[in-house]
This record gives sequence, structure tokens and C-alpha cells, in this order.
Amino acid sequence: MADDSNDRSMAAKQPPADERLQKIVDKALYAGGNEEAQKLRNFLNGTWLGEPLHVVLTDVPIGAWTAAMYFDLLDLIVERREFGPAADALIAIGLAGAAGAAATGITDWSDVDPPARRLGLIHGLMNVGGTALFAISLLLRRKTCRTSGRAASVLGFAVMSYAAHLGGKLVYEQRVGVDRTPGQVLPDNFVPVIQESKLADDKPTRVMAEGVPILLVRRAGRLFALADTCSHFSGPLSEGKLVDNCIECPYHASRFSLEDGHVVNGPAVHPQPRLEVRAHDGQIEIRKAPLPNPDGSQSLHSVQPSLPV
Repeated sequence: MADDSNDRSMAAKQPPADERLQKIVDKALYAGGNEEAQKLRNFLNGTWLGEPLHVVLTDVPIGAWTAAMYFDLLDLIVERREFGPAADALIAIGLAGAAGAAATGITDWSDVDPPARRLGLIHGLMNVGGTALFAISLLLRRKTCRTSGRAASVLGFAVMSYAAHLGGKLVYEQRVGVDRTPGQVLPDNFVPVIQESKLADDKPTRVMAEGVPILLVRRAGRLFALADTCSHFSGPLSEGKLVDNCIECPYHASRFSLEDGHVVNGPAVHPQPRLEVRAHDGQIEIRKAPLPNPDGSQSLHSVQPSLPV
């Protein structure tokens, strides 16, 4: 009885299966911190695009397989030979697109936190099932078993549709892939946030500006200010670490340039809002950075020019 109790206790202490699987995937993708592996992750995350690449690629299989359903229907009701081959070609295109969507989806999922992690795993497994059914459909069609092939594709389309529904929940309910920084109201005019003497060199510091958390850094005699809430999964950047001229998020190791907030390393894809910062009368003051004009210049604030520091 004691052994059974110990076994149940050890089983209860084990992390859930989705967490264990995520750690395996994450370790494989990071490849021990290999620089080339990080570049590949950045590409698959979509840091170069400024949006999640997965969202872009999912349109390929969904669009292709939806069109294939219409061509299958036309093939049944209209006596024209080209509709069947068109449906077959679209299924093949969808399979190619699904491979890219799967690679980007797995990369994104490796950095997703609960409760979205389990929902994301179910979403991915259902997409694998739907893709397998479309692959079976294409094989059956090539063996001239078109009726069975159509049935497999209809079933695959149903599975894919529900998987897409779960994908919508991940975005709209769990906010996976959504920029976490919009909605924060930053001050238009300079406001003091901390005494200059209290800001240590090379130490990420969290301050509040009218209720909004701000990251302050003094590095090599220069002042930097970014929104403290990480755009990826709301991690507190002020609890992260400085790497070169970047701040690394403590949650998923996204790196942002202190200069302008752009993403240096994913999984984040959205930049951090940058603020103007100055030392004035013994205080560190910040305000919202001006928006760039179409010609590349910066728009002016509707405030009096700041005094030289």
C-alpha cells in the first residue's frame, strides 16, 4: 500500500504531458543556444515580418482545400474533365502549405504558456489529422478511387475547420501572437518617474508613468526607456537581463533593442514601444515618442521644446 501511495505521489508531481513535450520541442529548436538555430527560429516566428509567420501560412492550406471542395462539387454536377484535376492540384498545394504552417506553428507553440499551451497542442494535433486525411485523399484520387478520395477530403475539411476554430480561440481568447502593448496610455508631456540619483547604471529598472509600467536603463552614460510589458507574453522586461545593447525578456528570452525597441531575437514579433527620456532638475522624465512622418522625419509634440540637459 505504501509503494502504491508513493507511486501516485510521484505521478502527481510529474509535469503534465503537454509541458514535457513542449520542453523537448523547445530544447530541440534552441539547439543549445546555437546562433544559426536562433536565426531559424526568428525566421519561423516571423520577427523579420513584424507579424507571426504562422498566421500568414495557414491561409494557404485553408484556401486551397476550401477551393478543392468547390471543384469536387463542380466535378460531380458538371460534365467537364478539368474540375477533378483542379481539385487534386489544390489538395497538393494545400499539403505543401500545411508543411510550412506546421513548422511555424510548432515553433510558436514551444513558447506558449498555460492555459493556451494545451489548447495549442490540441489545435496542432487536429491539424495533423486533417492534413493526413487530405494526403490519403490525394493518394486515393491518384489510384482512381475518386469517390473514396472525396470522402476523405470532406472528413479532412471538417477536422481542419474545427482546428481553425480552436486557432481562433488561441488568438482572440488567449491572445497568442497578439501584441500585448497596445492600449497602454503613455504621457504626451514629460513626466518625472524617478530621481536621477536612484537609477543605477546597467540595471533594468521598473518605474510607473501615470499607471503604465516603464523600463528604464542607464547604460554607457545614455538613458533608454521602453514599455516594460513584453509584447510577446506580457513578461516584465525590467526583470530581464541586459545583453549588449538589448533587454532580454525573462519569460521566453525575446530580445529588444534599447535604441528603438525593435525585435532582435524572437519569439516576439512585435516591437516594444519606445519613449523619450531625459534627466532634468535631478529627475528622470519620460514621454511618448513622436510618430514618424511619411518622409521619415518625426512629428512634433504639442508641448514646449524641452530644455537642454
